[in-house]
Amino acid sequence: MINQKLIEGLSEQFSQLMQGQSGLPGQQELQAQIRSLLQASFSRMDLVTREEFDAQRAVLARTREKLDQLEQQLSLLEDQLAKRD
Repeated sequence: MINQKLIEGLSEQFSQLMQGQSGLPGQQELQAQIRSLLQASFSRMDLVTREEFDAQRAVLARTREKLDQLEQQLSLLEDQLAKRD
């Protein structure tokens, strides 16, 4: 799930853009709608947090290392088998 801080940050950026136009009618309502729209948009996306991404990257790196080790072991065993024949 997307981090709530990201949504708040984007909403704040929109708010800052609108602050130059102080006193616009419905400004508070528009900001609330933008926040709601961002939340809904991000909820529909299949996003992961940076922590989840980093954890999966670490798992993949360990898996790749293990695969490399197994390939080396297999190669050695095949060489030994070929020498016996």
